[in-house]
Amino acid sequence: MHLSRLILSAFLLVVLLAAYSPAGAEVAIGVAMDDFSYTDTSAEPANQTAAHERRLSAFMAALRRDIGADGRYRPVPSTQDGAAFKVIGGIQKTSTLVQWAKVAVIDVGAKKIVMDKLYTFRGDNDESWERAEIFVSREVMAALGTKAPVALAVFEFELEDMTAASMGASASSDASYLAEVTGSVREALGQSGRYRIVDVSGEAVKARALRDCGGCEAAIAQKLGADQSLVGVVRRVSRTEYTLGFQVRDARTGAVVSRGDSGLRMGADYSWKRGAVRLVSDRLIESQ
Repeated sequence: MHLSRLILSAFLLVVLLAAYSPAGAEVAIGVAMDDFSYTDTSAEPANQTAAHERRLSAFMAALRRDIGADGRYRPVPSTQDGAAFKVIGGIQKTSTLVQWAKVAVIDVGAKKIVMDKLYTFRGDNDESWERAEIFVSREVMAALGTKAPVALAVFEFELEDMTAASMGASASSDASYLAEVTGSVREALGQSGRYRIVDVSGEAVKARALRDCGGCEAAIAQKLGADQSLVGVVRRVSRTEYTLGFQVRDARTGAVVSRGDSGLRMGADYSWKRGAVRLVSDRLIESQ
């Protein structure tokens, strides 16, 4: 379909350009919007090009005005860097009384389509176009309010063994259980839809414990393109008692934005995974 190809092409272009667009510091969020395309496949004998151009121009002006009227957003040229969202679309007249409008909203930073809908509206006069614009503007505004997932670098959980005598023979099993904890936490956070998990496998971060590095994990996360970092710790109190904790920092400032501690729990090593998932679910996912 012509309109679908238009949406896909524009999305790919935005993805390619996003890496070169610096993050804006303005309070109002920049929204870029080119004029929608218009296609008439109704095969009507009368030439209505002038009327369609006028109505489309009024449609786009009203749509930009509606977005700009909300203090959270500001329309910007599509060629200008700093737009957080891009709105693209096209309108197609299929018969005398039926028109289609294909509209998409792209989150430029997350490289993600947050809205992609096809609407049908009846009529081809000023009133029908005005009704269509009012409906489309509400849908676009709702999509702009959709919060993009936070890019989160979840580093490997670490073990702090507080027992009087660590058992060296259990080191391999400890590593296995810690890997299960990390994998399960990443999966839970990713499936929540609130977070996009950033790959940290290429980073050499085991030179020292991240839990004791004074927030160095935030700088590592920023270098990886993450918005936030998460460091988790399993503290072994005894062979059957443990506590869990995590700390999330803003990758840019290093400030702690969230933390959680489980308190003392009973259970064997294989129960670490269950406890960690429950902790991040309670303190990080459901609390937001």
